[in-house]
Amino acid sequence: MNETDTAALRTEALTKHYGDFPALVDVNLEVRLGEVYGFLGPNGAGKTTMIRTVLDEIRPTAGRATILGLDSHHDSVEIRRHIGYVPGDLAMYPNLTGHDTLTFFSNLRGGVDWSYVAELSDRLGADLSKKVGDLSSGNRQKVGLIQAFMNRPEVLIMDEPSTGLDPLVQREFQAMVREVSSEGRAVFLSSHTLSEVQRVADRVGIIRHGHLVAVEYLSDLRTKAMRRVDLEFDSPVDAGVLEAVPGVRDVSVDNHRATLSFDGKMATLLTAVAQRYDVVDINTREADLEEIFLTYYRDAAAEGEVTV
Repeated sequence: MNETDTAALRTEALTKHYGDFPALVDVNLEVRLGEVYGFLGPNGAGKTTMIRTVLDEIRPTAGRATILGLDSHHDSVEIRRHIGYVPGDLAMYPNLTGHDTLTFFSNLRGGVDWSYVAELSDRLGADLSKKVGDLSSGNRQKVGLIQAFMNRPEVLIMDEPSTGLDPLVQREFQAMVREVSSEGRAVFLSSHTLSEVQRVADRVGIIRHGHLVAVEYLSDLRTKAMRRVDLEFDSPVDAGVLEAVPGVRDVSVDNHRATLSFDGKMATLLTAVAQRYDVVDINTREADLEEIFLTYYRDAAAEGEVTV
């Protein structure tokens, strides 16, 4: 390992084309030891291609990646000693029990601390006595998480790791992720859901159409996580009235109903519209990730790569 390179994971102009389709375009990012890095993007944005390229499961068209200073291609075997990995398409031998599966991975890694495995199993509520093929998707995911954490890797790389987990298990998983970073290890967490990473990530990189369009601290990103607001009035509404309210964007009006994006205080919005209309009903929800992209990163995505 290159001790002078303290980055947990680094890519340099990483590019991957499938024929004429650019899945990744000049991606430069750095994940630091001791941090949780959320890698966000809608489905099809390039998240899984990024992970598979970094792990040398597929070869890049151009550029390179390193993990702990080790080249992802030339040092791919050595890298496996230092990482834990949860793929997005988790597949395990269906006729092996959860315990047998973990024993298999333990043997590949030269042994693990089984008391720690038992602790992880207890925390996640995993039943390791059943065959993997008899488990629900959520319970299979628990086995996959345990195998990733059980050798206390220096770098954890996870692709949509909360798939199938119930809310209580998700909360425990998030605590496990925070513990990893607090011990000076690194987590690279890929997801299409902002809410999945906002409780644990220190920084987030946002990928859209294969381009890394933003890298931000989570505290800054939260200020951009607008809400979608549905309003119903007692009479037809003029879109211009709503668009004049500071913080309102992307207004859509259909007779008595309006939908908009809003990043201010709800009291400000309601006070402004109540001067002209009677509000019959209101519904708010967190804007999904694609809406945040379209609102804040349209120009950056068109231009391509962002400087990290």
